[in-house]
Amino acid sequence: MRREERRSPNLRLSVIVPAYNEAATIEIALRRIREVSLRLEVIVVNDASTDGTREILEQLVEKRLIDQVIHHEKNRGKGAAIRSGIAVATGDVVVVQDADLEYDPQDLPALLLPIRSRQADAVYGSRFQGGPHRVLYFWHYVGNRVLTLLSNMFTNLNLTDLETCYKLVRTDLIKRLPLSSNRFGFEVEITARLAQTRARIWEIPISYSGRTYAEGKKITWRDGVAALFHILRYNLFVPGGPPGWRSPAK
Repeated sequence: MRREERRSPNLRLSVIVPAYNEAATIEIALRRIREVSLRLEVIVVNDASTDGTREILEQLVEKRLIDQVIHHEKNRGKGAAIRSGIAVATGDVVVVQDADLEYDPQDLPALLLPIRSRQADAVYGSRFQGGPHRVLYFWHYVGNRVLTLLSNMFTNLNLTDLETCYKLVRTDLIKRLPLSSNRFGFEVEITARLAQTRARIWEIPISYSGRTYAEGKKITWRDGVAALFHILRYNLFVPGGPPGWRSPAK
């Protein structure tokens, strides 16, 4: 069968946007997402914001920038917000899009290609493979590389960017994964679970415009320390999961 005949050109991408106090950037982020030339389902999960994000989202639903909005009445963390989005996603592929403008949605069509051509079950957008990026914190870079190395040692993968937000995963696969992390441990957990399913993972370079703490960056050194624990937890203690979740991805 020729390669072009094996493509799935009409894939629909479910974009999950976890938002906590992102009133300053959420509308800009959603408009950028809607500019992408893909079939999209946009799901925003408001994680009990207190800065007016909820009210802005209700207005954006009326403007049809959002297909579904979910409100957490209590702040539960990024991982919990993502899981709420995954539960209602109806597209063929799921990706998380932060609302802080650090990631460019125009990278999404290229990231979708390996899944569209049925060569991959998941695609990671790597900030460390040569894409343009804003120069920021050295120790964030070092911390990410150390965490990526440790994760790779357990998963036997050769990823370059464990903590990237852009992880595109087939919806039928991600819905089977037994995910439980509530905070930033989600990145470690989903990588461990994908490795345990023997999923075919690709990496593609992306651009990155990181923000400073003054601009609203939320992850701290405490999350980095917690990630060390999560690497051990999610790789050494494997849950039973739903039936068939550890079967090879197809």
